[in-house]
Amino acid sequence: MLTPAPFHTDLAEGPAKARAFWMDAADGLRLRIAHFPAYEAVTESGRGTVLLFPGRTEYVEKYGRVADDLAMAGYDTLVIDWRGQGLAGRMLDEPRTGHVTVFEDYQMDVAAMMQAAAELNLPKPFHLVAHSMGGCIGLRAVMDGLDVASCVFSGPMWGIRMAESLRPAAWALSWGSKHVGLSHHLAPGTVADSYVASAPFEDNLLTTDPDQWDYMRRQVLARPELQLGGPSLNWLHEALSETRTLLRRPSPNLPCLTFTGTHERIVDIPRIKDRMARWPGGRLEMLDRGEHEVMMERPVLREKVITQMIDFFDTQSQISALSA
Repeated sequence: MLTPAPFHTDLAEGPAKARAFWMDAADGLRLRIAHFPAYEAVTESGRGTVLLFPGRTEYVEKYGRVADDLAMAGYDTLVIDWRGQGLAGRMLDEPRTGHVTVFEDYQMDVAAMMQAAAELNLPKPFHLVAHSMGGCIGLRAVMDGLDVASCVFSGPMWGIRMAESLRPAAWALSWGSKHVGLSHHLAPGTVADSYVASAPFEDNLLTTDPDQWDYMRRQVLARPELQLGGPSLNWLHEALSETRTLLRRPSPNLPCLTFTGTHERIVDIPRIKDRMARWPGGRLEMLDRGEHEVMMERPVLREKVITQMIDFFDTQSQISALSA
């Protein structure tokens, strides 16, 4: 059941009528879900709803500007704080360490999100937008039959970028940590501090746009409780296992559009290209000199992503209406 939750409208810069709710997952962990309604001046009945799956470290307010673009096009947006991040329940004594027990636990969060969509009576058809870690969660969800008419992925985590020489060590260390009681520790090379709060803009891994960088940075500095640092060794092992499992499964029969920056340095581009080459009717858009956050890139790239995404949803919504 949905109950009111805090939401920072001023930081989100999205539709003014946005609201957030608490919703418990099946295992009892508390999640936060935000609804950004379409603008009434655009449409009375709603053209559909975008289910937005954020990446690791993210939170609902971060997608206020994206939700605003979708609202102006007539789409409602529903966004979630995954377990262990944002204002959702965190599972470690050190709350800034990103953690999950088993990667499939995120599917309980997906189920809670779908329950929230039903309770809010959001307009159909549903469409998926999934970024980074959300792209991994979203890929399993659509493979398992998530009720969406189409899906868009942004820098999806279908593999983690690392030197091939380091991959065996990452597997061994993350697996071994489970057996010696150290799996809650930070993965090597990561820190507990929030990347956006502590890193300089110059040569950052997320965006080439200073305004979008400042937008993200303002949010986590104004509300430190939203911050999340590096992942735990357990999260690393679970992520490696999940991406390997999904690699072996066929792509679903679902319209798909994927965006990736050519300067992507966080997720594995060859894995993305391989998946999209095996996705019937799927399309991959490589964005020139784009970094990881393609929906929060410099204006020329961001406009391309948002415009193509909305056009894609419009087309699929029309097809859904004709086949209804």
